[in-house]
Amino acid sequence: MKTKKLRADFISKKLDSLYPETPIPLKHKDPYTLLVSVLLSAQCTDKRVNLVTPHLFRLADCPEKMVKLTPKKIESIVKSCGLGPRKSKAIYDLSHILINDHDSKVPASFEELEALPGIGHKSASVVMSQAFGVPAFPVDTHIHRLAKRWRLSSGKNVVQTERDLKKLFPEKRWNRLHLQIIYYGREHCTARGCDGTKCEICRACSGI
Repeated sequence: MKTKKLRADFISKKLDSLYPETPIPLKHKDPYTLLVSVLLSAQCTDKRVNLVTPHLFRLADCPEKMVKLTPKKIESIVKSCGLGPRKSKAIYDLSHILINDHDSKVPASFEELEALPGIGHKSASVVMSQAFGVPAFPVDTHIHRLAKRWRLSSGKNVVQTERDLKKLFPEKRWNRLHLQIIYYGREHCTARGCDGTKCEICRACSGI
């Protein structure tokens, strides 16, 4: 555990130096537009989502406007994000739920978010951390891969990875750190670009 903590401390300091600023990758203007963007990002890149959402949000940037569209109309706009029928129906249905059950506002609780169509634990964690500033550690494919590569977690599943990372890093670092790891995974330690020996953090961790 001691060497794992040493690796975690080194990684935290290195990521702070590389990414002193951590802008949110998905373009949005409020919790609702973030919620929709996060839903669309499932099995899709943030870059693709950011190309699609400006058109969608010009037509409907709040639940009341979204329910005036049909699921078919929503699908015609978001289909390039993949899983078009499922995602468009989820956006339409959750907009109705927000109007009927939450005063048209996105709820600021894990339980209520995870009860919405198309929103699982990881998506709820993103909204809680990025929209409401609540400490959370959303684990995406980059974080899951790097936590295992850096020997911070066994990598058995994302639930275990999230649990291990929350134990290793102080709660006040979670929201910032999860974005830093994503940036690093995209820019320096890609699945194909680094085999665990090429990037700076991988090289350093191999000796700790």
